[in-house]
Amino acid sequence: MIRFEQVTKRYPDGTTAVDGLSFEVAEGELVTLVGPSGCGKTTTMMMVNRLIEPTSGRVLVDGEDIARVDPVRLRRRIGYVIQQVGLFPHRTILDNTATVPTLVGWKRAKARARAAELLDLVGLDPKTFGPRYPDQLSGGQRQRVGVARALAADPPVLLMDEPFGAVDPVTRDQLQDEFLRMQAAVRKTVLLVTHDIEEAVRLGDRIAVYGQGRIEQYDTPGAVLGTPASPYVAEFVGADRGLKRLSVTAIEPDDLEQPPVARLDESAGRAAARLRAEGARWAVVLDAAGDLHGWVGADGLAAGGTVGELVHRMRSWVPVGAPLKQAFGVMLQHDAGWVAVLDGAHFLGVLTPAKLHEALRRSVDADARGVARGQVEFDSVADA
Repeated sequence: MIRFEQVTKRYPDGTTAVDGLSFEVAEGELVTLVGPSGCGKTTTMMMVNRLIEPTSGRVLVDGEDIARVDPVRLRRRIGYVIQQVGLFPHRTILDNTATVPTLVGWKRAKARARAAELLDLVGLDPKTFGPRYPDQLSGGQRQRVGVARALAADPPVLLMDEPFGAVDPVTRDQLQDEFLRMQAAVRKTVLLVTHDIEEAVRLGDRIAVYGQGRIEQYDTPGAVLGTPASPYVAEFVGADRGLKRLSVTAIEPDDLEQPPVARLDESAGRAAARLRAEGARWAVVLDAAGDLHGWVGADGLAAGGTVGELVHRMRSWVPVGAPLKQAFGVMLQHDAGWVAVLDGAHFLGVLTPAKLHEALRRSVDADARGVARGQVEFDSVADA
């Protein structure tokens, strides 16, 4: 969808902002451009909508050399979100959001209907927020309006320049979550500039790590964190890159252990005898369909009756496919030695600290070798 071919931007004073840049962004892909101030990432993004013209090389959008496209027409089909939003203070939120559809000739009713739809998509009730003015909204709410406005004419490409950098950390996390949810629904081709490696890792399908005017590594978040391409990249992503990688490594069924199981309608005596035979102190409690109902301790089974009468609520659980970071957080929050992993309500197994570490190691090795995680074999800490 977006392709840079040997693009260089050199200013009259001799400063080279970007030098021989070549990379491609696939349709529907979200690519984060990350690096220190002055490295050329914003210049790169602004060349896509011709706010900055390259000195040499070509930028293509959907196969078309944008140098041959009228810049005004080009910008009206590319969404653009900046840190300070840039809403018109004298226009309502609904009319702000409808700006681009109106400019490209949509009828007022259609433009406003589209604006209402987009406000709802970014989590703002159009009936409540549509009639308001920008100074009546919080910073986070204005940022949401900026995203809605950029999407209003349904552009195939979205450019975002530090879109969440001007809000507090809690609001930033909420905006990132909302944007990921929205991107899953609309699948725009996105270039997002940030200086924050945590944000780049969390949002990007791929990351371009910038040095001075050049991309030092262009790869998936997992690969950038697990196998940095150079000492510069390793230093930039930080010594704690292993911890950062927890947020981009998903839990898979092969990562799990199978604990003792007691059935909901089973007698306490029978379950207790089985736990004694297995030398186990507890069991997860499942129904006949394999859905999780909680856990039961061996000592508690002495009360008699059925397992279902003695079951305790399971507080430490995560869905399969969740990041390892989420599982680690749940372990710490509940002071648990493991977390249950579910597919819906169906119990798949438990993730222990040793298995979490193993999953992380497998993921790093798999990226380094270019193979699936299941193909990586090594001596497991869990088996030691």
